[in-house]
Amino acid sequence: MGNNEITNQIRRLRFDNNEMSQQDLAQKAGCTRQTIIAIEQGKYNPSLALAFKIARAFGKKIEEVFLCNG
Repeated sequence: MGNNEITNQIRRLRFDNNEMSQQDLAQKAGCTRQTIIAIEQGKYNPSLALAFKIARAFGKKIEEVFLCNG
C-alpha cells in the first residue's frame, strides 16, 4: 500500500497569482498565515473545508491544488 502522502501546489499558485502573499491567501481562506506556512511545507494537512477554501481562493479545483501521491 502507498503512503498516501498529500502534496500541494500552493507556493507555485501564489507565485502565479501576482506573487500573492501567504497573509493574503490566509485572509481569503479564513485561516492564519502560520497555517498556510505549515500546509505549504507539508507539515499540516488542511481540513477538507479549508482545502476547498484555498482552492477557491485560486479559482482552481481542489485536485489542482492538492495531490495524493499514493
